[in-house]
Amino acid sequence: MDTASLKKKNLISQWAFDTRPILGRLHLWLEDVSIEWIKGQTKDDLNDSISFADNRTERMLAMTSAVTALGTKLFGRFGQGAGLEKKELNLVKKDADAISAYAMSESLWYLSRTLPENHAIMVCLGEGLMPKAGETAEMGANPLLGFGRVYARPEVAKFLEDCVLKLINDKSYAWEDFKRAIALKDITVWGAAIDTLENTARFAKGEKTGPMTILHLFDQPLAISDQYEGYIGNLVLPKAVVETAAEDSLLVNFFTPRGKVVDAIKMTYPGLKSSHIHVWTLQGKAREPRIGKLWKEWQEKGAHLVDENWTLPTGFHPFTDSGTYAPTFAVKTWEDENNEMHLFLVDGYAASAEAIQAASLSSILDIDVSLAVLSSKFALSFEKDAASMKLDPEADNFGERLKNEIFEQDVDDTLIETYRESIRLARNAGIPLKKRTITADDLIAEKKWRALATSGYMLPDPYSGSPGVSQISEDTYSVTVRMATETADKRITFALRLLETFGESKLIFSPLLNRFLKGESFKTRAVKISDSGRIRNELQTLCTDALEHFGNKVVLHFNLIPKAVISEKDQKTLRKILIWYKENYPVWFEWLELKE
Repeated sequence: MDTASLKKKNLISQWAFDTRPILGRLHLWLEDVSIEWIKGQTKDDLNDSISFADNRTERMLAMTSAVTALGTKLFGRFGQGAGLEKKELNLVKKDADAISAYAMSESLWYLSRTLPENHAIMVCLGEGLMPKAGETAEMGANPLLGFGRVYARPEVAKFLEDCVLKLINDKSYAWEDFKRAIALKDITVWGAAIDTLENTARFAKGEKTGPMTILHLFDQPLAISDQYEGYIGNLVLPKAVVETAAEDSLLVNFFTPRGKVVDAIKMTYPGLKSSHIHVWTLQGKAREPRIGKLWKEWQEKGAHLVDENWTLPTGFHPFTDSGTYAPTFAVKTWEDENNEMHLFLVDGYAASAEAIQAASLSSILDIDVSLAVLSSKFALSFEKDAASMKLDPEADNFGERLKNEIFEQDVDDTLIETYRESIRLARNAGIPLKKRTITADDLIAEKKWRALATSGYMLPDPYSGSPGVSQISEDTYSVTVRMATETADKRITFALRLLETFGESKLIFSPLLNRFLKGESFKTRAVKISDSGRIRNELQTLCTDALEHFGNKVVLHFNLIPKAVISEKDQKTLRKILIWYKENYPVWFEWLELKE
């Protein structure tokens, strides 16, 4: 065997050994692995850690992203929402989100068993609670991995879960108390920001590009103290633009008039044509009240607003209906075939998880990301909306100030309460509201922090050119994952083989409760003690808003589960399932209480 073949064999063996807990749980076999270095190649692919985590943990994280992408693409009803009405489309989206959240959660659980004894991964930000522009309220309640989900060895997990419950329920227990408690226990908490399925609607409709899974891991928890998902304004530029402007005493941030931003860009890149400044923003009629002013400012200076007819340097067409995270990787300059310079940048707003994930790429990609907290309503232009989030929601004159200073006209009580709730949600979660703009530093307790960004591609990504899941043979699939840190940036491609039939693999990747709701018999299936933990985990994922925590008890309020999330018929079935488990396995399920 030649040296290259031996190295490849050793590489596959090492990856298979390190990731065997995840591969075994999901009944997969690693056939091949290849690594393409985008930046900062290490000398030895067997000793290739590029972050604060060790080699094995990094490989487990990469495999987590890979199996989430694979399972979602194969079993998440890809394309089955095409042409359906909104209600039916929403059900397809929720099934896809359920598969992705389950695959990642199971992978993180098995990963956590290999962490050092005093380490834990804690989900600080997740996406799926909030309806996006054009969606009705219940459409935001998607299966997700959200704040407070802890992955660690049992004793550490139990301690941290108790601390998280205090953060949520005890107003006298603040973030500093949580930080002090974990320090006294000498526990290292790695915070995570997760979107298990970015571009869910595109996935459900069967679009050709975009859907991906995103996991950002930090070497410390984010300074967030409750479940939160909101909107955040963001302007993403090459760092050189902001630094050049500062040398000329020009402040560039999210609120800087875009004409002045264009001036700063041209100071940084002399000779750059205005028409070669390509601005990616979310578009659509529903977004015009919020960021239509930005579109106009860019166009008045001759910049190009990116649309789906334009071609990226990767050869793909972009999309602007969703997906604010992936375009961040394309923020840079390049030269075309005529040696003329072009610049790609991102502007507008994003959901909180996406915005903060993008902001944490700043040191990795040498970009500057300026953020501003916005409300949940699309009734105001971005600058007025951001100003509304600075008001005191408990003040007696809150409504009057909102009318007179922000809207400058009369507004109804319902709208006033919506803005009040937006501020409270952000404030209670510890989101900074006093500063005009924020950065990733404002959401991480210690200003010196490190991030590890992983993306698993279900379908091709237009902005990086990474391929999606593709079939190699009858039971083997290629999956690509990108892993980036300040140290290095690499693209890892796996060949994964299903060890079971396609139908059996679908059950392996499906949440237990979803399987029961779709007709599988819960009474004849062999019950394991692990079913208790699985069902608790799945309830947290599927209907987190309907759960109330009291010490070791979890109360499920059926009246708080939106019927668009779990239909009335399925809720009756769910009740039967849970009652059966409680009656037949009372010790294993004494943690669960059911209420109307």
